[in-house]
Amino acid sequence: MSAPAANTEAPRKHRPYVPESMEMKEFTFRAVLIGLFLTALLGSANAYLGLKAGMTIAATYPAAVIGMALLRLMKGSLLEENIARTVGSIGESVAAGAIFTIPAFVMAGLWPGLTKDEYWKSVALMLIGGTLGILFVTLLRRVMVEDPDLPFPESVAASEIHKAGQQGAKAAKILFANMGFGAFMYLLGAINVFNPSNTFPVKISALGKKLLLRTSTNPNVATTITGGATLFTAPDISPAYLGVGYIIGPRLAALNFAGGLLAWGLLVPLLTFTIGPYIQASTPQGQSIAWPLLAQAIYFSIVRPIAVGGMLVGASYTLFKMRKQLALGMGRAVSDLKKSAAAHAAANRTERDLPAKAVFAGIAVVFVAMILLYHFFIGGAGTLSASKIVAGSLVAAVVMLVVGFFFAAVSGNLVGMIGSSNNPVSGLTLCTLVIAALLMVALGVSGTGGVAAVLGVAAVVCVSSAVAGEMLQDLKVGHILGGTPSKMQIGDLFGIVVASLVLFFPIAILDRAYHFGSPALPAPQAGLMAMLSKGIVGGDMAWPLVIVGILLGLAMIMIEVKSVMLFAVGMYLPLGTTFAIFVGGVIRWLTDKLRDRRGLNDAQKARVENAGVLTASGLIAGEALCGLLIAALVGSGRDVTLVQWTPPFLLALAALAVLAVVMIRVPLANAGRPEDPAPPTAIM
Repeated sequence: MSAPAANTEAPRKHRPYVPESMEMKEFTFRAVLIGLFLTALLGSANAYLGLKAGMTIAATYPAAVIGMALLRLMKGSLLEENIARTVGSIGESVAAGAIFTIPAFVMAGLWPGLTKDEYWKSVALMLIGGTLGILFVTLLRRVMVEDPDLPFPESVAASEIHKAGQQGAKAAKILFANMGFGAFMYLLGAINVFNPSNTFPVKISALGKKLLLRTSTNPNVATTITGGATLFTAPDISPAYLGVGYIIGPRLAALNFAGGLLAWGLLVPLLTFTIGPYIQASTPQGQSIAWPLLAQAIYFSIVRPIAVGGMLVGASYTLFKMRKQLALGMGRAVSDLKKSAAAHAAANRTERDLPAKAVFAGIAVVFVAMILLYHFFIGGAGTLSASKIVAGSLVAAVVMLVVGFFFAAVSGNLVGMIGSSNNPVSGLTLCTLVIAALLMVALGVSGTGGVAAVLGVAAVVCVSSAVAGEMLQDLKVGHILGGTPSKMQIGDLFGIVVASLVLFFPIAILDRAYHFGSPALPAPQAGLMAMLSKGIVGGDMAWPLVIVGILLGLAMIMIEVKSVMLFAVGMYLPLGTTFAIFVGGVIRWLTDKLRDRRGLNDAQKARVENAGVLTASGLIAGEALCGLLIAALVGSGRDVTLVQWTPPFLLALAALAVLAVVMIRVPLANAGRPEDPAPPTAIM
């Protein structure tokens, strides 16, 4: 009996949806223009959301839906839709990188605010970081998008959405309608028809008998009458926060809320109870303690630094859990670069990247620009010698280039495995910041110049990593659909320029109206970056409190908390924010329960899920756009409180109920017929 013949069949060649031989409109003026409009729109919305809620949402899905709807009206092609989505979604990644770091310059005291003088500095940081991200991914694109070990879940979903283009009009209708509804509900709260934020002081001693604090185990030592207080905050009536909670789901929303409960339900009342006697002793006789004011002071000066320690552990543990993927990404980065450099210029349209010479020349130009930028940052302090300024700027630029390349590759690999929504950009940035800070200390570059250099490196790496992940995700969609990589790369370079020029304004508008670090604009990641850079380089950190937070984070890891970072961010954010996000998660849970009770098939369940994500995305975008307009009015000194009264709390509950009903009914109403084909599922 003869031996079976060896299987010599060659691996099956990828065949794009639009054949490489087919000529189709792609890089047109209208497609790029729509993409540039979307990159400014969705980037601004994510900047608003990230500064207020501490998280952003992937823009690929909304950009695909809006771009498809607009181009269908113009009889646009599938590849034009691909270009519009690619350019339109890149602004979200620039915003994600920018809001984590640029506000840190203000929170660290380096900039007085985001004034005209800081515009070009911010633009330069975003532009350099975004351009580097595009150039790095261009070098690695071919091997990464063709890697069979990278499933690219969100890219596959986005490509299926484009293929099922006939659903685009209905999806766009849901998205636009809820953008209008979200803006309207936010406007009602802003003009004081109802109060969107309701806080009630709770004096612990009023709940029972007087609290006594015994200062010794000796029974003869007199006890001290004390008290305790905290602030209970009802969920903010915010379409955006509810939408975030709906998208991330009940489990993660509950985890985020748990951090807020620990802060305001345990730490604040416990500390007011303990500190109360000492405050009472220093208070003039006959004058009572302002317990709510004390609770706020304890929260900002004690609880928040503890939360920073928790965020530090959370970010580090996230990277530790992904150590295999990180090692794989770094190990493959160099080999992928060698393969890409060795590959010949592709004549095939679907394999054509920007010329390698142009890419390396661009990296060289950006490297020189980085040296000049960091020289400006470090020298601006005026406290360092010329040699230290030059050494610091060169080291900062080299660190940025080397670490930025590896982290761009790592970010791309992580997006390929788990999607851009789960990409730990803040963890990568934190790692870079610590490396840069330690190097600055070793070089003797201290003070404000060193802090500025560290934050400058972190800003560029953060934007670069976020852009690299998003760009690679879009290139994979183009790979599936049959788009031309070089045209997508050029389109994203245009998008980076527009996003860098535009995104300063929504961030500055929000700061002028509410100020970074305030309850209305917490900016948690930026606060973390500011505290760490000042603590390591400037020696200005409340280390005992941060260490308490680190120990708390380690305890969370030991009891297997799913996301220590999300829990710690919940401690940092105002309770009204995390409570609203939790309510959004509960609304998602109720929607899923009602969906399952109706006995829908898989196709109908997919339509309910898609409509729910579109509804939530619309609410987020609607509030963000209206919120930026209101913030501009507030920042210019105008009073937007058109209704002069004290609205009852019941009106706020009624507004919350209306939002909940819409968020439940719209998805269920779009389940469709059982016999309709299953749509692609939106992966957020």
